[in-house]
Amino acid sequence: MSAVLDDMDSRPGSTTSLLRTVIGLYLREAGGWMSAKDIVVLMEALGTSGTVTRTALGRLRKKDVVLQETRDGIPGFTLTEGAATMLARGDRRIYNPISMSPSDPWCLVSFSIPETEREKRHQLRRRLHWIGCGTVAAGLWICPDTLRGEVEEILADLGLRGMATLFVTQTPLVGGTLQDAASAWWDLDSVAELHKDFIREHGAAVPEPDSGGIEATQRAFARYVQCIDRWRIIPYLDPGLPGTFLPEDWPGAEGTALFKRIVEAYAEPSAEFVRRTLEGRALVTVS
Repeated sequence: MSAVLDDMDSRPGSTTSLLRTVIGLYLREAGGWMSAKDIVVLMEALGTSGTVTRTALGRLRKKDVVLQETRDGIPGFTLTEGAATMLARGDRRIYNPISMSPSDPWCLVSFSIPETEREKRHQLRRRLHWIGCGTVAAGLWICPDTLRGEVEEILADLGLRGMATLFVTQTPLVGGTLQDAASAWWDLDSVAELHKDFIREHGAAVPEPDSGGIEATQRAFARYVQCIDRWRIIPYLDPGLPGTFLPEDWPGAEGTALFKRIVEAYAEPSAEFVRRTLEGRALVTVS
């Protein structure tokens, strides 16, 4: 699962992060394999040189994200099984962010892990944080019940399922307000800043792009990849809390609506640029 954690740690806008985003968006739709040459061309459209891209590809290979594979004498890359699973989960989260209603159930994760397993305890806390869980207490975490399956996978992967108990419950009864409780359990200020940064950076990209020419599709590709790269960690860290848990000026709905408009405007022309880049070797489709 190192590919999962490393993916979340990659700084949006960095070469490694952009390369991961390009691979996540298009390698699977290109038949699960893409030549090194085509990957370099796509990254050049994002302003990254071939030398830097090849270095980043080597880094992703060492981190078990991609495998080097030659087809018909052409060197290229395919995904590892772990990375493919990570990307499939990411698709669901990125394009369908969690949005709870006040009546939706919650999952409480209670665990007690001995000091001899403290490294696993650290990994568990880190990974629960990265999927959007909040901290009620050191050994008690909370998340929307829709994330229970991912919690189970994390516990099983770390070999800690026998040390944890999951409770499914309705809205917690707190001593103060739900907003105060949510602010204590999650770092909502940081999540709000992620939304605001996304809105500031990509709010001007909403107008419909030019269509037709290769230069227009290349511009659409660059805008779309940069948008996805900036957005992709937000739906993980934002648990999609009900409005009763959030401050009145919460920017989540605005950020999500902007993201959906950008997808509608740029996904297809971006895919067209990739189709042309691949020179007919694979058909890239937009789901």
